[in-house]
Amino acid sequence: MIRGLLFDLDGVIVDTAKYHFIAWQRMAFALGIHFGHEENEQLKGISRVESLERILAWGKVSLTPEEKQHWMDQKNTWYLECISQMGPEEILPGVANFLGEARAQGLQIALGSASKNAVPILERIGLLSAFDAIVDGTVVTASKPNPEVFLEGARRLGLSPDACCVFEDAEAGVEAALAGGMRCIGIGHPDVLGRAHRVIQSFNEIPDPTSALLAL
Repeated sequence: MIRGLLFDLDGVIVDTAKYHFIAWQRMAFALGIHFGHEENEQLKGISRVESLERILAWGKVSLTPEEKQHWMDQKNTWYLECISQMGPEEILPGVANFLGEARAQGLQIALGSASKNAVPILERIGLLSAFDAIVDGTVVTASKPNPEVFLEGARRLGLSPDACCVFEDAEAGVEAALAGGMRCIGIGHPDVLGRAHRVIQSFNEIPDPTSALLAL
């Protein structure tokens, strides 16, 4: 029986992907590297370090460790500028209601995200208190599809992996959930997230958490 829910952040709770795109593209252009939406899709669900490495590889650009740290810090500064004006209006459809219903039904809730800015984002949108545990890029180092972030989330909830369901919008995140022995509901398109146990377009499709989980 599923007793814990683990949520990715970007693309599941809020759409911060657009802000990551702006910041990564600004950095890539500064280094003379082409970076469009196709490249951005390949960064979903992975860490900042791995994202930088992929962009540098695409542009065949070599940097020293110090230069890499500089550009990661600069990218994060630009990203923080973008998200500084976020508010509750940026919560994706149905999410707040679903979290409230899950809490009322006695389910435990954790965040499992590669983002190092998860806590300030949740504070800005007013959802920090909705989570019993936060596992983000400041806690784990392995990128999805490695299941580390979700396994740590389950551990912090005091639950076994098979008692947890993950909500993900990225293929790497779905693979991480499956690798961790968890159920998974994909948020997005079935052609990308087809390995998930169920795929929905938004949380408005599953207003009752318990019923949605029993159907998996």
